Amino acid sequence: MPQSSLPDLLLKAASAFGIVPEYWDISGKRHETPDELRQAILRSLGVSCEAAEDLEAALSARERTESSRLTGPTAVLSMNAPLTIEVRTALPRVSATIRLEDGSRRTLDLAVDQALATLPELPPGYHEAEFVAGGAKSRTRVIVCPDRAWLPESLESGQRRAGLAVSLFGLRGESTWGCGDFTALEALIDWVADCGGSYVALNPLHAIHNRQPFNTSPYLPNSTYYRNLLYLDIDRIPDLAACPPAVSLRRSQEVLAEIAACNASEFVEYERVARVKLRFLRLVWDHFERHEIAGRSPRALAFLAFCESESSLLDRFATYCALDEFLHAQNPEVWVWPDWPEPYRDPESPDVAAFRQRHDSAVRFHKYVQWLLDEQAAAAQAHARARGMEIGLFHDLPLATDRCGSELWAHRKFFVNGCRVGSPPDDFAPKGQDWSFPPPDSAAHREDGYRLFAESIRKSARHGGALRVDHVMRLFRLYWIPDGYDATQGTYVRDRHEDLLRVLALESHRNRVLIVGEDLGTVEPYMREALDRFGILSYRLFYFEKNRDGSMIPCAEYPERALVSSTTHDLPTLAGFWSGRDIETRRELGFFTDDEMYRQAVWFRAQDKRRMFDVLKAGGFLPASYPESAAAGTELSGELHSAVTGFLASTPSLLMTLNQEDLTKELDQQNMPGTTWQFPNWRRKTKFTVEELASSALAKDFASMFRYWLMKSDRFPKP
Repeated sequence: MPQSSLPDLLLKAASAFGIVPEYWDISGKRHETPDELRQAILRSLGVSCEAAEDLEAALSARERTESSRLTGPTAVLSMNAPLTIEVRTALPRVSATIRLEDGSRRTLDLAVDQALATLPELPPGYHEAEFVAGGAKSRTRVIVCPDRAWLPESLESGQRRAGLAVSLFGLRGESTWGCGDFTALEALIDWVADCGGSYVALNPLHAIHNRQPFNTSPYLPNSTYYRNLLYLDIDRIPDLAACPPAVSLRRSQEVLAEIAACNASEFVEYERVARVKLRFLRLVWDHFERHEIAGRSPRALAFLAFCESESSLLDRFATYCALDEFLHAQNPEVWVWPDWPEPYRDPESPDVAAFRQRHDSAVRFHKYVQWLLDEQAAAAQAHARARGMEIGLFHDLPLATDRCGSELWAHRKFFVNGCRVGSPPDDFAPKGQDWSFPPPDSAAHREDGYRLFAESIRKSARHGGALRVDHVMRLFRLYWIPDGYDATQGTYVRDRHEDLLRVLALESHRNRVLIVGEDLGTVEPYMREALDRFGILSYRLFYFEKNRDGSMIPCAEYPERALVSSTTHDLPTLAGFWSGRDIETRRELGFFTDDEMYRQAVWFRAQDKRRMFDVLKAGGFLPASYPESAAAGTELSGELHSAVTGFLASTPSLLMTLNQEDLTKELDQQNMPGTTWQFPNWRRKTKFTVEELASSALAKDFASMFRYWLMKSDRFPKP
């Protein structure tokens, strides 16, 4: 008979695997994790838990596996503290061979004191160590990290910086092909730099399938390691001019008409834009392969060096892309890899290896596209720095990845099957949110030395000066929803946040990018304490900064080490918020199950507007004579708009971002959460072209706001 009951063992197993016993939601309500939910999550992790005997056996096997290792698979250590490694041996000494990241080796004889061995000083980076004690041997990846993320000296000294957030896909210019590209971005950089801005914050630029309406979200990418071909300026590809078929096609009336139609469309037409750009890219690649690569030209050698440096990560991504195109062409009803023929679902299968060999040119084509994207992204960041921008491009790393995309196909063992990630019910989503992608397998990432996590930071931050980490609470815990459950029935599962934060700090220093963590929603105090300790800036929105009684926090009480903004892509614009446009849209789409829900939403919005009005007036951002009736109005007047931006500019926070939609006072937001085909998500274009911006009156207002922001820096001296 088992010595412990099933509930006791479930609690023990849940604790071992990071499943929280309880959590408090954003309103302070306590939620206890029921046993059946613990069992469902444990099953997804491969733990047999139907009976007490099964759980005892599973826990014993786990303990035996851990205790049989001389050292753990990965040790993430502070460079400013003794480099101690846990060693499971009764022997007084252990020998170690360390291969440093630079290729050099050190052979050591280490004393073991209370199951700890202390390494000599090692440089920051990723090192491989082998430990031997008696007949036991193990390998450990030793990652030595700084204690804090990188921050420019100017921000460390309390100076402040501001910038504009833009959805690159919606950027319009005279030379764009229906979708914003890196050349249009450089024109926007010029405008923002002239206004005094230090950065342009971008949506995630990662590769997506570019299929409407389900595969257009930059926050649900096909891959978080590579970028979307839509952002290429085809006319700027150096190899185009040397390709006669592409030059001829560029002049054809058919293509000119198609580009004009894409530019004239109200919304971004992802598939049309991708189709026309791919026509050129394939022609240019064919010429490049036959002439440049065959002739081993300098550009060809640069391309081959890029492919070698990207190694298997790019190889798997490019193979996936080639397979996706090939199998869809064979059967137009096959859209996602889970529907591929069985032999192709495994990236390590002989059939995939044979495909890669037979279709080598198709695979290398997708590598070539990524090389071109890397060139143009690098040029955009170089342009920003040349224009005096201290930060330049401000990139964004999404939380999610498409469960039917290349990442799940190529790196499946790093995800947990049988659960999805979401968020518990709150005021924003009363029924919770189900984001429909699987959670990461923390144990698998630790076993692999956090290689993919580091790559996601490195690749996303590449050619930029800052990185926003979407839903930064992921580093601490995620809300898991087992299959068969809805978003109201999940619970949190913890991750190794100290390890992840240290790796994030290391990559921040190596890439010289400041890190902002999007810490909105249910955030426990220890999370913000840890983020601050590691130098991760907070992310504060005007809408959400409230006291416990619901009143708005005065601008002087905002934290210094933060980025402030009015809104995000998922929330209403300032004008949309004031008019209630988002509420009316949700009503039209059937979000409210009855009239009472709609009336409550309208009532709560009126209360929020009143509180905003009060804090703006109390702070002197609206004149005392400004009519009280404006709080109940539906139009965001110029005075109210200026008051909100002035309020944000008066906070002590180090960074301030103004969204493009708020700059131009637009009513509609980029994304309406919970919709796909019902709303034109991620397709809205900017009201002005980049050329029109340069001649608009907006420049004067924008520059004035930035000057006001920077002028007030001395009001908040660094302690």
